[in-house]
Amino acid sequence: MARRLPSDPPVIPGSSPVHVLGSGGFADVFLYEQDMPRRQVAVKVLLDEVVDDRVRQMFQAEANLMARLSTHPSILTVFQASVAADGRPYLVMELCSSSLSERYRREPLPVSEVLSIGVRIGSALETAHREGVLHRDVKPSNILRTAYGNPVLSDFGIAATIGGADPNEPVGMSIPWSAPEVLADESTGSVQSEVYSLAATVYSLLAGRSPFEVRGGKNGAADLMARIDKGGVPPIGRPDVPPSLDRLLATAMSRRVAARPSTVLELVRGLQQVEAELGLPQTAAEVAVEAWATSMPGADRDRTVVRELLPQARAGRRRRTRRPLQGGASVGAQSVGTVHRTGSATRTRRRTRSTVVWVASAAALVVVALAVATVLVVTRLGTASIPVVADVRAESAQGAVSFSWDDPGVRPGDTYVITSDGATSQQTGTTFVVSGTPGDEECITVAVNRDGKTGTASPERCGTSGGAR
Repeated sequence: MARRLPSDPPVIPGSSPVHVLGSGGFADVFLYEQDMPRRQVAVKVLLDEVVDDRVRQMFQAEANLMARLSTHPSILTVFQASVAADGRPYLVMELCSSSLSERYRREPLPVSEVLSIGVRIGSALETAHREGVLHRDVKPSNILRTAYGNPVLSDFGIAATIGGADPNEPVGMSIPWSAPEVLADESTGSVQSEVYSLAATVYSLLAGRSPFEVRGGKNGAADLMARIDKGGVPPIGRPDVPPSLDRLLATAMSRRVAARPSTVLELVRGLQQVEAELGLPQTAAEVAVEAWATSMPGADRDRTVVRELLPQARAGRRRRTRRPLQGGASVGAQSVGTVHRTGSATRTRRRTRSTVVWVASAAALVVVALAVATVLVVTRLGTASIPVVADVRAESAQGAVSFSWDDPGVRPGDTYVITSDGATSQQTGTTFVVSGTPGDEECITVAVNRDGKTGTASPERCGTSGGAR
C-alpha cells in the first residue's frame, strides 16, 4: 500500500515551516523555525480528516499532560499548544532526533549506554506515575535524543490517568513491547504493564530486535502475540550482557503480573545495580518527590516536588582506592547491589529533609499557634512509619567484609539504602559485601526506603578486611 503524502504545514504566527520530519496515522510532524526567540522546533499537527470532537479532546489531553510533565529532564519539552486557522490542533515541541529507534537495529548499543537510557526513561515514567499518569506506549521509537544527546520520552498521545481509563474505549498499543495482559484485553494498562514495556524496550536496545521477534522467522502480529502470551523471554545472547541483567529483564517481563517489580523505580534500581556491578558510573534516578519546593498544579494544591540532592561525603575519613563493592542475598529480580568507587566516592543523589524540619521547628517556636499544623506536616513528610534496621553484623572474609542484617519488616517495593564512605547503593537483599585491601576498615549504615522516602539509618557498623571488629 502506498504511503500517503504529508499534509500541508499550517500557518503558525511567528514561525516558518522548513520541511516535514515524519508522518503517522493521525498526525504529521514538521520542522519550523521560530522568529522570536529564534530557534528550530518540531510541530506536531493533527490530520484534518481525523479531527473531530473526541480527537480534539485527546489532543488537548496530550498537550496538558506533556506541559505538566515536560519539566522532567527526560521528558520531551512542549513549548506551546494551539489550533491553527484551518482548525487543525498542533503542538510546538523541542526539536529532537529519532536516531535511537533506527540505530539499535543497525548496530549493537553499548551496555553502558542502554543502562543509562533505561534509568533516565524509567525515572521519567516513575515521575509520570506519581502524577497519576500512564504513558501506555513505551517503545524505542518514543525515545528521542536531544541536541545534547540526552534521551527523552515522547508521545503521551494514548496516555491515560491511572485507574481512570474507560474499559470500553479501544486502546492503542505497539504489540512487540506490550504486556500480555494488555494484548489479551485483560487490562487497559497499569504500572506493572509499563514495567514490562520499559524492560522490553531495554531488551530491544541490547538485542537489536524486540524480545519475541525471531530473526528469519514469522513475526506477524499474531505470531508475536502468541509468543508474548506464552511468556519465557529468551536470553539476549550478548557476551557483554551480564547474567544479572538478563535475569532482571526476564523478571520484569514475567507473564505473571505479580512477579514483576511493583514500580518502575524498582526496575530502575535494578539497572543501577547492574551499572555498579560492571564498575560503571551510576546514572542518577531523577524522580520528582513529594516534599517542598515548586508547587505543582492539580486537584491537590499541597503537592510539591523537588529534585533529589547530592549527599555530602562524610568528613574525616581516610580516602582509599577501592575495588567494586558487591551486595548479595537476592530477593526477587534484584539480586546484586554494588557500588564502584575509585579514589573519590561515586555519589548518588538522595533527598534531604533537614531544611524542611528546621523551618517547621523555627515556625513552631516563633508562632505557637502553628504548632499543630507543623506536627501534621512533619508527620506527613516524615519517616515514622518506615522500619529501622536495628543490628548490622560484620564478618571478615579474604580481602573483604561481609555485612548482613535481619529484615525489619519491609514491604514489596521497599529497598535498603546502604551508605559507605559517602557512597550509596540500593538493593533488596540483606547482605552487602565491601571489597578492600586486607587490614582496611570498612563501615556502613543501612536504612529502608519506602515510597521514595528514606527512613532512619542504622547505627554505623564497621569491620576490617581479614578480621571483624
